[in-house]
Amino acid sequence: MAYIWTEDWATGNQMIDTQHKQLFQAINALLDACASGHGRDALDKTMTFLADYTAKHFGDEEKLQQQYKYPDYPNHKNLHEGFKRTVADLARQLKADGPTVALVAKVNTGVGGWLVTHIQREDKKVAAHIKQHAA
Repeated sequence: MAYIWTEDWATGNQMIDTQHKQLFQAINALLDACASGHGRDALDKTMTFLADYTAKHFGDEEKLQQQYKYPDYPNHKNLHEGFKRTVADLARQLKADGPTVALVAKVNTGVGGWLVTHIQREDKKVAAHIKQHAA
């Protein structure tokens, strides 16, 4: 199942939304590779992207939260740290076992599922707070 960007996903913050779209594209590229029988080949590229993405995107988001004194910042940062650990665990599994079908499935469901939930439950609250306090 591909992740299709719609305005339902938008937080209203251009930087955050642009970065989220990049993550959707990476997950969809992995899904497309899986559909054409090349998922294991694409896994290393996806994992490298995820490691780089989480460092950059979460850093940018956290700077905004600090700048606008987001009251739930500590919790949000903990959610980010948990996801970074998930990505690191997946990368370790890739290094240890290689690009298995099971690992491709874990990346697809774990990353995609987390993203959907995180945007809807957490990032929209951050963006609303920033919008309210930026005026």
